Amino acid sequence: MKHSIKKWAFRLALSGLFFVILLITFILNPSLLYAHKTIVGICNIYHNGPLDSIVLVRLNDAIEISKSSELYDPHLQYDICLDDGSLYPALIRKFIDDDFSATFYNKTVFWGTFSFKDNYGVQDGHKWNLTQSTAHGFIHCQQFNKLGFFKSNPIAGYPSWKWEGYAEYISRKLVPNNSLDSNINKLVQAEKKDTNWIEFPDGTGSTIKFYKRRLLVQFCSEIKKMDFEQILKDTSKENVVMNKMMTWYKMK
Repeated sequence: MKHSIKKWAFRLALSGLFFVILLITFILNPSLLYAHKTIVGICNIYHNGPLDSIVLVRLNDAIEISKSSELYDPHLQYDICLDDGSLYPALIRKFIDDDFSATFYNKTVFWGTFSFKDNYGVQDGHKWNLTQSTAHGFIHCQQFNKLGFFKSNPIAGYPSWKWEGYAEYISRKLVPNNSLDSNINKLVQAEKKDTNWIEFPDGTGSTIKFYKRRLLVQFCSEIKKMDFEQILKDTSKENVVMNKMMTWYKMK
């Protein structure tokens, strides 16, 4: 009886291991679940249907934005996985349930409500700039590429204001009227209205939470002259950095 239980336990463990290996294989190899792969520069685009040229424009714009990051590596290849009939986006969403896209390793996976043509994705009735959000994802790919699996979030456990804030800062770095003091002023005005959303001139926007993270990194980068590695190593708490930033703003 004991021998039979051990035998079935071994078979069950072996089956579980086989399933995990199979799952990882599919996750790391999107081409297994897509009909087409189109290579454009450093982007591998996986898709089932025809590839609209506007998709290439948005991706190229996002790549150009990501080049302003100190983590940019011209040899890093990005896998772009579109939600146009493949099972792959649904598979990834089982593990990462973001709003209209997710990023891990060197992959950005799209799903949900978004429009490449009009350049926005929708979250809770609000519009996010799709090019900038895609660039945000590319920055996360760069972080992983630079630091590796164990020194990247979520494994490394860096505070979100540093990890997400850096991606937000770089992805929106090239927008007009982007000085820190003007951005803080927008934050102050939004908080007076007791709103959780800041809208930008193009009709898209950001949550207050993400906006604050972006400004904290902007303060550390432009005023404190810290690079990304120094920001990660700094032990200052989020509220301490926020107080320092607001003190700087009030003294302007």
